[in-house]
Amino acid sequence: MTEHSRPAPVPALDLILAVVDPGSWRSWDRPVPLATDDADYRADLLAARERTGLDESVVTGEGTVKGRRVALVACEFRFLGGSIGVDAGERLVRAVERATEEGLPLLAAPASGGTRMQEGTIAFLQMVKVAAAITDHKTAGLPYLVHLRHPTTGGVLASWGSLGHLTAAEPGALIGFLGPRVHEALYGEEFPPGVQVAENLLANGLVDAVLPAGSLAEVAARALSVLCADGATDATAGAGVPEAPAPAVAPSAEESIRASRRSGRPGVREFLKAAATDVTLLSGTGAGERDPGLLLALARVGGTPCVVLGHDRGSRPDLNAGQALGPAGLRAARRGMRIAAELGLPLLTVVDTAGAALSREAEEGGLAGEIARCLADLVNLPAPTLCLLLGQGAGGAALALLPADRVVAARHAWLSPLPPEGASAILYRTTDRAYEIAGRQGVRSADLLANGIVDRIVEEEDSEGADFLVTLGRVIGAEMAALTARDEEERRTARRARYRRLGAPGGAAS
Repeated sequence: MTEHSRPAPVPALDLILAVVDPGSWRSWDRPVPLATDDADYRADLLAARERTGLDESVVTGEGTVKGRRVALVACEFRFLGGSIGVDAGERLVRAVERATEEGLPLLAAPASGGTRMQEGTIAFLQMVKVAAAITDHKTAGLPYLVHLRHPTTGGVLASWGSLGHLTAAEPGALIGFLGPRVHEALYGEEFPPGVQVAENLLANGLVDAVLPAGSLAEVAARALSVLCADGATDATAGAGVPEAPAPAVAPSAEESIRASRRSGRPGVREFLKAAATDVTLLSGTGAGERDPGLLLALARVGGTPCVVLGHDRGSRPDLNAGQALGPAGLRAARRGMRIAAELGLPLLTVVDTAGAALSREAEEGGLAGEIARCLADLVNLPAPTLCLLLGQGAGGAALALLPADRVVAARHAWLSPLPPEGASAILYRTTDRAYEIAGRQGVRSADLLANGIVDRIVEEEDSEGADFLVTLGRVIGAEMAALTARDEEERRTARRARYRRLGAPGGAAS
């Protein structure tokens, strides 16, 4: 995107009034006196005040968004480039602290060149206390949403602009650590084009969406309805979802494996479309990585608000295609785990994978270590956890998302240390005995239930129909609501004990 096609900076108050409900905006700002002895700086401040009608580069206050009370902080770029000095930093911190004290979600809309050079190092250090205040806000279990506007650079991006639970960016916005003018002055050449652009950040997993101001209210309201757990399902609601009678003869391992690989079998995206509401998709790790093999979202499943992360099988789920999961996908999964933990939301993991990525990039990216860290995070997560074993469950990629308080399986779902063909190749140097070995390994849902690995099986009269997915959603919503009603420490203790018993004398699968 060329410099000429960059969006014009939107005044802070115009943006705020486009987001909040009409007549609901209330400023929190106290007047800021002119205290500098620097005549040139004083003249700059007076000119900025005259130009903007504001006394500083930051506007703070509260309003309602679709009826919900929220706190808002926004930069005014026309005020000395939205730069942050001591007074602006103090105003920001006071607003964040007030939002935390009053239990309000916080929406931030930075647009800034960074630190105010006229005030030097003490202005630079304001970013530390702003980041600390936002960390306290998140630690209190309160949502923090960010909309990066044109332009956002420097210390603002490197502090409160990059700490959101969810982060969107203005279309075409310049967003980067080092502003292009500074880069050219320091290095004598232009910054590579197309890098510090909102759309490129989305493609690389640094922001979750590119949104114009006109879409912010709707998107923020939808996300907050989940993040704030509005109308969370009562623990008894849906608890009576009946279990379908098990078939007289459970399908064989071969039948289930073949069924799980059918091209028309629904995956996590189809599940969310049929069984979830208020869905907000997130993109990547938020730290520069994105993997198409992992879907991360906020949603209500069966009426219960939750964080969803699952294998995205893509359009071809057979053994040799689909979207293998790499280390970046597992780091994105761990981001979802952190959001669930910080906000006390149930976590739903969806297992449906033919296996992890097998490549040089995956090895050098630390695939094995990320599987280990996912396991460690899941067994210790303070949030309620539920795993849906939806289809294929091959190898470490499946194991990484499996540990949970409760595990629900579709009838034709399965779980195996390797794709059955891989196990056959190891034992017999041929893939021809894959289904025979799978049968012996106990990979079927019926075997998993008998061994205490799965807690409930949902039958599949028509796995390609919406009714099956809706039933899955009702079951999962009820299970998550029941888990939410339990004591946190009780859940974690039971979760760890569940896996400790597997294979132990007198335990499951012993």
